[in-house]
Amino acid sequence: MQGAFPERELARSIKPDQLDERFEEYELLLDLHFILKPEIVDFVRELPARLRSIRTETETVSRTRRGAVDGQINWEATLKKRHSEHPRDASIFVCDNRSEDYDIDENVVLKKLISVVYTTLQEAEEYLRGEYDWVRETWKGNENLIDELQRIVERNVHVRRIRSPDAYEPTERMLTSAANSRQEVYRRAASLLRNRERLLDGNADAIRDLLDKTAITPDDENTLFELFVLFRFVSTLEEMQDEQATFKTISTGRQEIARLDGDREIVLYHDNSAQDRDLSFRAVPDDKDSLSRTEEVQIVAQEVAGNYFKRDFRNHTGRPDVIVLEVISEEQNEHEYLVVETKNSTNTDTIRQGIKETLEYLAFLRVNDEFVFGQENPEEENYFGTGRNGLLVVQDVNGDTASLTEQSDEEINILQASELESELEQILQHMI
Repeated sequence: MQGAFPERELARSIKPDQLDERFEEYELLLDLHFILKPEIVDFVRELPARLRSIRTETETVSRTRRGAVDGQINWEATLKKRHSEHPRDASIFVCDNRSEDYDIDENVVLKKLISVVYTTLQEAEEYLRGEYDWVRETWKGNENLIDELQRIVERNVHVRRIRSPDAYEPTERMLTSAANSRQEVYRRAASLLRNRERLLDGNADAIRDLLDKTAITPDDENTLFELFVLFRFVSTLEEMQDEQATFKTISTGRQEIARLDGDREIVLYHDNSAQDRDLSFRAVPDDKDSLSRTEEVQIVAQEVAGNYFKRDFRNHTGRPDVIVLEVISEEQNEHEYLVVETKNSTNTDTIRQGIKETLEYLAFLRVNDEFVFGQENPEEENYFGTGRNGLLVVQDVNGDTASLTEQSDEEINILQASELESELEQILQHMI
């Protein structure tokens, strides 16, 4: 009754073997790229016209009626029914009705492909409804294909009459029937679904082709620089720990991005304050009884602005671009934090601003509303940790700058992009 639910262990036990163990939501990640393939976009664009000529089969359904005729009378079946079950009852008739059967193999294949695209579009709605250039170029353009597909799935009479495929469908027999069909819409649906199967099976050539056609890079260099730093951390940690990280899809509101589970648990976050770990960067505490004069000014200003604009303002210092969180051991309940800020610049003023921001993040880093640094004895402890808890990464600067060794007495460290590969391990070594 008071036990814990083993989510990770259960997920590992039921996850299909073909899914890459290093990536959670691996199937969704592939499908997000899958729907960006030009072949998929063209298929959806041509779908309304193709649906007018989909195949059906005619089937005959016999029904027994008393005192009425509904359809063509099957006299042979009627006489047998009267003789065997209703003797001397001349009001019994067996009537045949012909109807169209939509649930043929080819249509199940078609319905599966439409369902995959439709479901993935719903999962990606935050991107597809946003102001992203790649969305406008891929799915909107002159016509809004997202709305068009939604109308097809929800309103098209032909699609609605096709049953939803079972979990194990379409079978290989169904795919073969569709691939050998005379109608192009079925052949293309079978081809695209088989391509998706190769992706889920981890076929290297299929994945490489998918990324060649659908890879998206950030539209600004600052974000690209942040991701460069993030994955340089991953690479260095993997080498140091001699294990591979587990990744989660980067999405809005997501906390954890990568994790290494060894003797020490190491978790990386991108552009977030790791709220699922109760981390925050609030400059003003919730307890108003112990506010200083400066803190009182900040919190009153927050309340006045909130009342005037009729919205909630939270007093944060901002948030760093990357957070590396290490839990040394659950038994000792010890935690170490490395807060990382990036500045994609060589400008002196921008770098100075980055130094100030990194120091602010350290000074106001809280866990469960308690300061991490300088809390127990503010007069003796450093508000910024040991000097190894803050890192600013900048672009390569021309001119003479202090080496990492020369920064040993500073409150934070500063590394240039080209120094990450050779110097980052030295910083992380102090933590792990």
